[in-house]
Amino acid sequence: MLRQRVITALVLAGAFVAILALAPFPVQSLLFALVASAGAWEWAALVGARSVILRLAYTVVIPILCFALWMRIDLGGTQSAAAAQPWLAAAALLWSAMLLGLKYYPAGGWLWGQAWIRAIMGWFMLTATWLAVSVCLILTNGPIVLFVLILTVAVADIGAYFAGRRFGQHALAAAISPAKTWEGFWGGMLGVAALAILISQNLPLSQLHLGWGSLLVLGLATAGASVVGDLTVSLLKREVGLKDSGSLLPGHGGLLDRLDSICGAAPVFALGLLLVGY
Repeated sequence: MLRQRVITALVLAGAFVAILALAPFPVQSLLFALVASAGAWEWAALVGARSVILRLAYTVVIPILCFALWMRIDLGGTQSAAAAQPWLAAAALLWSAMLLGLKYYPAGGWLWGQAWIRAIMGWFMLTATWLAVSVCLILTNGPIVLFVLILTVAVADIGAYFAGRRFGQHALAAAISPAKTWEGFWGGMLGVAALAILISQNLPLSQLHLGWGSLLVLGLATAGASVVGDLTVSLLKREVGLKDSGSLLPGHGGLLDRLDSICGAAPVFALGLLLVGY
């Protein structure tokens, strides 16, 4: 299983780097909207949609919402990052509120049991993720900024995996994901802290004003949000009796099983960059 996970991760990483290096911004944004739409196809199972028609009907909402946001914000325009900030703040606030749902689960089953609630959550979270990714791309050195986001999530995940396997004893959220431990969580956070300090020592001159403290807080907040995203999708899968969101990615399950952490992290990361004056 570990070998499959590594091979799949390398293929995904190669495709991701190729998009960042070779595609212009509008094409990048379009491709990531397609990825969000693929995530919606799998999220439709969390809503209870079983037929192809119902899943397509659920999925097609994502490109429509992405296009509407593109037009509303004038994405790529000179003021688009500032215009996106309220939307990113709303997404970050929603993820913060999800901490309560995770903390008190299985209480609140009356809420998660509503298919329409799960449907709206998927549309909002996937569209907000696409927006955050697109905002990262239009910032100075956008492809590098987005790469740092994905690297932060990956380091948090890898650190949690190995620290959890070696030291894990205390369940982080036993009712939602029994395999996750507090030891793994802190291992991931420690890895992200080291990454943030490393990045702060190699900032370009134009970004020296950020400082290592701001980057450390941003990195830890992003890593924490990635865990919330992961656990939220795990909660919803548990509610509908699914182990994986799909089987598209060998060793990882479905695409949504990889996107869940990014869904939580991306809005927090993009908003944080804007707030610290990137």
